[in-house]
Amino acid sequence: MAENINEQLNDIVIQAENISKIYRLYDKPSDRMKEALGFSKKKRHKEHYALTDIDLTIKKGETVGIIGTNGSGKSTILKIITGVLSPSKGNITVNGRISALLELGAGFNMEYNGIENIYLNGTMMGFSEKEIDEKLESILEFADIGDYVYQPCKTYSSGMFVRLAFAVAINIEPEILIVDEALSVGDVFFQAKCYHKFEEFKAQGKTILFVSHDLSSIAKYCDRVILLNKGVKLGEGDPKEMIDAYKQVLVGQYHVPDQDDNNLLEDEQIKEKAANGAINPAAIEYGNGAAHIRDYYITDKNGTVTTAIIKGEEWTIHYTVDFTQDVKAPIFAFTVKNIRGTEITGTNSMYEKAFLKSVKNGDVKEVTFTQKMDLQGGEYLLSFGVTGYEDDKFDVYHRLYDVLNLTVVSDKDTVGYFDMNSKVKVIDSTK
Repeated sequence: MAENINEQLNDIVIQAENISKIYRLYDKPSDRMKEALGFSKKKRHKEHYALTDIDLTIKKGETVGIIGTNGSGKSTILKIITGVLSPSKGNITVNGRISALLELGAGFNMEYNGIENIYLNGTMMGFSEKEIDEKLESILEFADIGDYVYQPCKTYSSGMFVRLAFAVAINIEPEILIVDEALSVGDVFFQAKCYHKFEEFKAQGKTILFVSHDLSSIAKYCDRVILLNKGVKLGEGDPKEMIDAYKQVLVGQYHVPDQDDNNLLEDEQIKEKAANGAINPAAIEYGNGAAHIRDYYITDKNGTVTTAIIKGEEWTIHYTVDFTQDVKAPIFAFTVKNIRGTEITGTNSMYEKAFLKSVKNGDVKEVTFTQKMDLQGGEYLLSFGVTGYEDDKFDVYHRLYDVLNLTVVSDKDTVGYFDMNSKVKVIDSTK
């Protein structure tokens, strides 16, 4: 029993308990000085909680994503984990060598050239000069910035800088790699190189903590996702579920699930609809109530209702929308995700310039999307939405996430999500 407990504890590489970070905000600099020198008994600051009672447990070998809007505390918690910041309250424990890529310029002397900064960072990580010598070739090969490595870093472009910084971070044999949005400035080829390295790290059982606004990467690489908002942890769990919750946060319609919530279907309704194959019983839905999506289904090229479409054939998505309020210009949409939650494709009536009219309370609209099936064979999930703009404010009237299953039947799959339907010719020019 004791051995099992010790084994579980050894698996934990990052443990944060009740972490809060509080900043004092002053109206003017003189207030800060008066309070610091004790000239005033009156409190002259306001307290801003960048983080409030955050608990995190990261285990060895996990790839964990942290998502949230700007100002949600993502970078703050990473800086506390790496020791750049100290928490105002709570305890943080880290077991393992961390390599962090938090922001451009962190840990680099801009007057030094690239080579000098490699040795500077390696020394800060506890490596000897000989050990850095052995890693230098790998770092330079990965960074691939040529002779610029001999120039002062202050002359680098942001792309060159992130290449060097990431090359250092991943080649010093970290047990825990922490990356905060830094890859967004690299070109597409370098990003692909970095993500390939992520795959290698995962295969080696190393731990990755990853902050990004790229939800597709979060869904693809992360085993678990933590959702923050305004310094509070809203939830953690499966990437797809947390990404769907994050989208609710973005439009101000996230609420903690409540079994007594009137917006949730009763158990019997859920079971009945699920039995008919009409709805995913775990589907997420939300909106302000101005519209309601119902009677959604798929038909094949013959108009037969089905959830299985043969690759290469035409298919149609159908749904009905009831409006309970006047809406200036509703936008009807659908998206297709793979089973890991990555959005593969989708469109809406605004993009297609198909419907740009107002509707009245009581109106009912039949919506269809017809297209050729070019997705690779496999299982997918369909989501639907009715949204719009009211006085330049984006509103969600009703959204249904992952509500229908879509099976693509194929006898020929190519590389990636889509089939390019290439016409291949091989001409014999032998003489």
